[in-house]
Amino acid sequence: MLDISTHKIAQIILMSRELDRAEGELRAFIEGLTEEEQVSLVAVMWIGRGSFGADELGEALETAASEASTPTADYMLGTPHMSDHLENGLDELGISVVDDEDDLVRGG
Repeated sequence: MLDISTHKIAQIILMSRELDRAEGELRAFIEGLTEEEQVSLVAVMWIGRGSFGADELGEALETAASEASTPTADYMLGTPHMSDHLENGLDELGISVVDDEDDLVRGG
């Protein structure tokens, strides 16, 4: 399963939507994640963009761990439509971030 909370992914999604104002903050947030959390984040994004299916989560995690050659923050920030891919990946995995996003928007 994923080694990152949906709350953290929701934060990344919201921050990436404000990238022009929050790039430094988003970069610092991603860099502050554990290696396992970063691997899970990349795997969710890959599932969301169709590189892997939800049933291939284990393979996506293994590939993200073994092929990590660029700092995760650089990779994620350089990926167009990152927030959409993360949301789609969570949807594919049957995970909803709506409540987490709502809490964050309300400052919870």
